[in-house]
Amino acid sequence: MGAGPRGQSRGRGSVSDKLTKRPQRGGMVRWVFAALVLVLMGCNTPGPSYRGIAPTRVSVAGSTFDVRQRGLWAEAIRVNPQYAPRFGPIRDRAATAMARVSGCEVVSVSGDQALATGRLDCGAGPPPKPARVTAFDCIPVRGSEIREIGQIRVDLDCDPA
Repeated sequence: MGAGPRGQSRGRGSVSDKLTKRPQRGGMVRWVFAALVLVLMGCNTPGPSYRGIAPTRVSVAGSTFDVRQRGLWAEAIRVNPQYAPRFGPIRDRAATAMARVSGCEVVSVSGDQALATGRLDCGAGPPPKPARVTAFDCIPVRGSEIREIGQIRVDLDCDPA
């Protein structure tokens, strides 16, 4: 073992050895790569109602969509990188893509710049809008009482009325 700059011996674990060694980055790079792969896997994943349905790729005015249809509903996932600050222009393109794939009139489109869902009218009229539940039957859950100043809080188990 040689002497250091001031005559100190450079044995195992000396400070100068630790400062000159580069940290190994292989483990960190693997974690970053795995995280990136997991994030990108979700970019073109259909919603639960459309899983298992093969997509049809359609391009409309510079936007490319994977369109899936189930009954009187369709889903369009935009798959190309494109600046899209508002949903308005993308909504119209998604509706056109859904109409091309389904052959039906698109009655309404909701969603965002990446994923749009449309209601279709294929001759028999559009599907009914999902009913909003406005009334519930609730019962308190036993053992969930929390005493507070001037009140008691309980958890409720509720079902649509």
